[in-house]
Amino acid sequence: MKLSRIILHHLRIPMKEVFKTALGTETVRDTLLVEVWGEGGEVGWGEVVATHSPWYSSETVETAWHVIRDFIAPSLRGKDVEPSTFGDEVSWIRGHRMCKAGVEFALWDLKGRLTSKPIRDLIGGVKDRVEVGLSVGVIGDFARLIKAVSEGLSKGFRRIKLKVKPGWDVDPVRAVRREFGEIPLQVDANGSFTLTGDHVSRLKELDRYGLLMIEQPLHHEDLVKHSKLQKMISTPICLDESIRSALDAEAAYNLGSCRVINIKPGRVGGLAETLRIHDFWAGKGLPVWIGGMLETGVGRAFAVAAASLPSVKYPSDISPSSRFWEVDVVEPPWELRSDGTMEVPRKPGIGVEVLDKVVRRYEVKSLGISLS
Repeated sequence: MKLSRIILHHLRIPMKEVFKTALGTETVRDTLLVEVWGEGGEVGWGEVVATHSPWYSSETVETAWHVIRDFIAPSLRGKDVEPSTFGDEVSWIRGHRMCKAGVEFALWDLKGRLTSKPIRDLIGGVKDRVEVGLSVGVIGDFARLIKAVSEGLSKGFRRIKLKVKPGWDVDPVRAVRREFGEIPLQVDANGSFTLTGDHVSRLKELDRYGLLMIEQPLHHEDLVKHSKLQKMISTPICLDESIRSALDAEAAYNLGSCRVINIKPGRVGGLAETLRIHDFWAGKGLPVWIGGMLETGVGRAFAVAAASLPSVKYPSDISPSSRFWEVDVVEPPWELRSDGTMEVPRKPGIGVEVLDKVVRRYEVKSLGISLS
């Protein structure tokens, strides 16, 4: 495929629900939509899942804007590009995985529209519906926690994930178990624990509650300490931020750092790298699931497609549009079925249409870059 232009859209969208983790609190979502145009006027959309600040990742909306404008876009002029090999073509740019993923996503959408195939079929997905779980932030209040979990279960979510941190760890898990019994339950620490005595004792105590997994308990750059911790506890460790690529997945496997991986396509560099991680882990007979990054409906499409892959064995963090947005940027919005699943689109590309009027409503700035 040859491209005629790229258009960047920096959006700032108020969130309906405050989302708090061990890393920070979000009330407004900055994001970067990437619009690519083919030579024949066809359009594909992607999303860079970085936020306004480097609290979760070193990348931000502004760093992605800079790298796409000054390096990626110029490198695409006059070239045939394919989403499956795009990551290799820009591998000379070190890091900036979220940035690369946003462009790669748009290329997948464009390819799907040109070939009349949904993203699911392009990447080898096999499911018509994907299981969805609910992620509950660090609420800090037990009554509100129980209410949030109860509402999530009543809506049909297949699994509950509690965000935890030191000081808000065993007690909320105990409270949820006492109230709701043996529901599918897991926790996510976002790297907030260490291997100090008190922290380890708290993590060991979680073994008593039959959790599906403990996600990212230790520092995101430390596979070795995760390997040590996994030997100390019986609950499977799931790694998220630590797994940036298939190379990291291989290292984690060889070290015994985890038994499950949460793949966030927008964080690891796109769908091609998602497939590499998925296929390596599947080859070892181990499960993965798909995480979310508070994306708009554009980024959500790629998480849904990835969740249709065969070795996704747990419910994925794919919130319906109505959870965080008064109005999503796509039509139809992403909806949760009463059975806790979400439909995988069968229409070409991402399977939904981007609403220009909503993009314009939340747009902070835009930039068109000619590639012809």
